[in-house]
Amino acid sequence: MSMHLHHPSLSLNGKKKGKHKFRNADEARKARELDKEWNELLKRNGIEAEEKRRKRALSSEVYIPPKDSTRRQTNTENVRSLNTGLGVAPLAPAKVYTGTKVKGIATMHKSNAVPVFSDEEAVDIAKMRR
Repeated sequence: MSMHLHHPSLSLNGKKKGKHKFRNADEARKARELDKEWNELLKRNGIEAEEKRRKRALSSEVYIPPKDSTRRQTNTENVRSLNTGLGVAPLAPAKVYTGTKVKGIATMHKSNAVPVFSDEEAVDIAKMRR
């Protein structure tokens, strides 16, 4: 909702700048010339950005994390769990009220369930205005 108020560095979408607007045509022309000169300079010195990135990525070594004594060893035997085929757990028995004090359950207001202990309470709850 208020993401438009945050700084672009806090964005999760990256930091793409988009198209650059110039004050006038002269500044735009000058910026294009400088960009062209910079690319020519890089090519003259044998530095091409894409080729340099590709070579660096291909020459890098695969990262292997250091062995840590606190971690579980990978060469230990894997202990399998017991599968009886009967399911995860047995069904619990249904909970049923077996006492004599509560006569029933009434709805007081909307879905507010209240216990009824006597016949008089049941009549009072039934006569209440809704």
